[in-house]
Amino acid sequence: MTASSHRAVAGSAGRGRRRRPLRTAGIVAVSLLVLIAAGAGWFYFKLNGNITTFGADGVSPQRPAEGAGGQNVLVIGSDSRSGGNSSLGGGDGDVGRSDTAFLLHIYGDSKHAVAVSIPRDTLVEIPPCRLPDGRWTKPQHNAMFNAAFSVGESAKGNPACTQNTVEKLSGVRVDHTVVVDFEGFSKMTSAVGGVPVCLPKDIYEGDLNPNRRSRGERIFAKGPQNVSGQQALDYVRIRHGIGDNSDIGRIQRQQAFVGSLIKKVKDQGFNPGTLLPLANAATQSMTVDPGLDSADKLLSFAMSLKDIDLHNTKFITLPWRYQGERVAIVHPAADTLWADIKADRTLDGKNAGGPGAQGSPGPSPSPSSGSETGTGTGTDISIAVYNGTTKTGLAARAADQLKSAGFTVTGTATARTQGHTATTVEYGAGKEAEAKAVAARFRGARLVPTAAAGVKVVLGTTYASEPTLEAPASSAPSAGPSPGSSKIADSARSADDNICSGLSYG
Repeated sequence: MTASSHRAVAGSAGRGRRRRPLRTAGIVAVSLLVLIAAGAGWFYFKLNGNITTFGADGVSPQRPAEGAGGQNVLVIGSDSRSGGNSSLGGGDGDVGRSDTAFLLHIYGDSKHAVAVSIPRDTLVEIPPCRLPDGRWTKPQHNAMFNAAFSVGESAKGNPACTQNTVEKLSGVRVDHTVVVDFEGFSKMTSAVGGVPVCLPKDIYEGDLNPNRRSRGERIFAKGPQNVSGQQALDYVRIRHGIGDNSDIGRIQRQQAFVGSLIKKVKDQGFNPGTLLPLANAATQSMTVDPGLDSADKLLSFAMSLKDIDLHNTKFITLPWRYQGERVAIVHPAADTLWADIKADRTLDGKNAGGPGAQGSPGPSPSPSSGSETGTGTGTDISIAVYNGTTKTGLAARAADQLKSAGFTVTGTATARTQGHTATTVEYGAGKEAEAKAVAARFRGARLVPTAAAGVKVVLGTTYASEPTLEAPASSAPSAGPSPGSSKIADSARSADDNICSGLSYG
């Protein structure tokens, strides 16, 4: 063999020896990728195995139409003592009960959100609901809101019935429903390393359980602190010993807690390292509708919240007043709130759904219209008139008077209900100035923004008792936020508010 041949053989051998470590490294890298992929697959498989769903067959077939934008998620806190909840406290027995509930509206721009808390003692109409055996119940009138979750008296509760009730009282279509029990809540707070909270005073065991004969040990010191697990659960359940001992005060502290939890998650970052442990904790004791029945869907929903600024994450309580020992809904403030949500308008009355969405500012009314000139003639204002009373011929009479005043009447009809006291003027996007010009002609009329287009008058008994139009005002009120919107916006809490502020009602 020649020298060159030896060199060639040696070179070939050398190249073979040099390549072998590279091939080994490649095999190791591929193996690691396979292991990582398998681990991720196993974790997702585990999450999917955790998720429990409730049947969609209990959702009412009579549902509100979809709103102008965004999505609505009903979140229900259950105080059932079933399963692992028995050691954490809760209601008596295994029957699931709703301890708290709020409707979260995520706006179409994915940059704003509002959570509307519904007091559990609110008097509502519970529509027909499906029982575990397939039968449907009769409607319940003037019932407490949290009773809907207990229809059927099952350990898992009846989330579909609560969803039906929320849709009935709000007219807002619920896209998803999530139930979190005590055990799930406790695990979630631990998964994020605790949540910053604040107490306006020292809290004792007797404040958590008023049936104790003594105040017991101190469980919370006054001021800011970090809580997780059982302690976090105790914080959101405290009702007595603070403020007026009401559920309203407890709701305010729950809102502060949820805002603080959101802030903690955002501070840690919307990434798998933060979300996966949180998702694992949450899904172990969570019941969801079929639309959120997989880890991919839940994590995708969580990621959709990442661009919402803390200041634009608002918490409010449905406008309310006491009615004896119960809570009644205040109208028209509540109607204004639900109408704004359906139209994807923020609490200050601004559109958040992007160009062309309901609630976006429309073109300015023509200078010749009564709403701008102040003449009140109604030129270029089109109205549909509905009779909201039992007095026949009322819509036709009002229509004739409106036509004589220069308004264009597009039609008359009987309203869906005939128990209206005040006359209401409903209006859609860009029609507020026109609606105000119409309302000025009816004594005691109130304005109600809706997701529907145009202007609609629903006559009440105030008009029926004296069926004449008011004289035109010298000038029409300037357009501004929806009636009641300013007051509601002023009462809202933001997720970036000081955790020690606004913690007690009464």
